[in-house]
Formats: sequence, structure tokens, C-alpha cells
Amino acid sequence: MTNTILRNIIRFFVLIFVQVLIIKNIELGRFINPFLYVLFIIILPFETPKWLLLVTSFILGITIDTFYDTAGMHAAACVLMAYIRPGVLKLFSPRDGYEFGTQPTIQYLGIPWFLSYAGILVVLHHLVLFYIEIFRFSEFFSTFFRVIVSSIATLLLVVVSQYLFHRKKEQE
Repeated sequence: MTNTILRNIIRFFVLIFVQVLIIKNIELGRFINPFLYVLFIIILPFETPKWLLLVTSFILGITIDTFYDTAGMHAAACVLMAYIRPGVLKLFSPRDGYEFGTQPTIQYLGIPWFLSYAGILVVLHHLVLFYIEIFRFSEFFSTFFRVIVSSIATLLLVVVSQYLFHRKKEQE
């Protein structure tokens, strides 16, 4: 239990540092803005209490807002993402339910399941973030294009990080 808590605390800070120090400073064009930090919310353990999920998501979002100078936009997108997460998990729940003590990763549940689950959450996050940022309908289609392209870039980073840093536990 404490190992999982410590691992998630370290993941929280590592993802913030990677987002702020590396990804923020890479120029990928006007429309491509990947946000790898959402991986923290995506792969929290299944049994994470809803209140803790919302609080940590708010702290994650407001921390990113501090570095991006965005006045609560990331916090709002993260909290909505965390609020919707249990429903999305229930939507994709296996017949026998999820195994206790596991995390929603590619290694445990496979690529199709993970892409469906993470894709919904990432697109939702990006929709909220980019439409709050632009806050007008005159640029609806260019913002929607930005949501789609940025979501693809974010999902690509999330999947690559899954293969680089997450290994399936050995069966004992």
C-alpha cells in the first residue's frame, strides 16, 4: 500500500517536471499541444476514492496552471476528467470487475481497452481546456482541430510512456 502511494507521489512530480521543463519548451506548431501530465489521472489505481481523485486532480491542474500562467484552466479540465473517470471505468469494466490493487495500464488490460479509456478522458480534457482558453465560437473548427491533433499527440506520448516505464507484475 505505501509502495503504491510513494510510487504515485513520485509519478506526480515526475510528470509535472517533464511537462513543464521538457514538453512545454518543445515547439510542435500552433495546433499541437501534448499534455503528458494527464497520465497521472489516467493510471491512478482503480480503488482510488473519488474525493482523493478530485483533490489530487485539482492540485495537479493548479500546479500546471502556475507554470503555464493559465489561471485555473488546467485545474478545471483535470477536475472534470477526474469526475468523469469512474463512469468511464464502469463503462469499460470487465464482466468480473477489475482486479484489486491494479492500475488501468496497457500491460494489464491491453491496447484496445486502454486506448478507448484513455482516449475518452484525454479528448474530454482537451475539449474543456482549449474551449475555455479560446472562449468564443468564431474559432470553433480550428479549436476542434487543435483538440483532435493534440489528443492524438498526447495519447501517443501516453502509450510510449506506458511501454517505457510500466511493467506487468510477475505472477507469484
